[in-house]
Amino acid sequence: MPTLIAAPTRIQAAGNKPKLIDEFIGRVNSKEERLSVAHMRSPGGWVEPGQTPQFDEFTIVIAGMVRVTHKSGTMDVRPGQAVIAHAGEWVQYSTPETDGAEYIAVCLPAFSMETVHRD
Repeated sequence: MPTLIAAPTRIQAAGNKPKLIDEFIGRVNSKEERLSVAHMRSPGGWVEPGQTPQFDEFTIVIAGMVRVTHKSGTMDVRPGQAVIAHAGEWVQYSTPETDGAEYIAVCLPAFSMETVHRD
C-alpha cells in the first residue's frame, strides 16, 4: 500500500541567514534512510558552510539562483536547471541574488548531520 506523506517537517538550516527546509522524505519526517527529499527556500545573501558530504545531492532550481562553489570554481544554477554534487566532493551552496532561491534537494543516501561533514 502506498504511504501518504501528509506534511513535511521543518528542519533547522545552517548558514548566515534563516532558510526554510521542509523535509518530505528522509530520516526525520518519514524515517527513510535510503534518500531524502526536501523543499528549500533561502533568502538573498544566504550562504552555508562548505561541506564534504558522504552522499550525492541532486538539486533542482525552481526559482532564483543557487550558486555552487567547488574546488575548481563556481557554478550558477538557474530555474529549470539541476546540479549533482557527488559524494566526497567539497561544495558550498549560496543564494547571492536579492530574491534568494527556491529549490528541491534530493540526497542519496538520506541527509544526516553525521555524514554532511561541514567545515
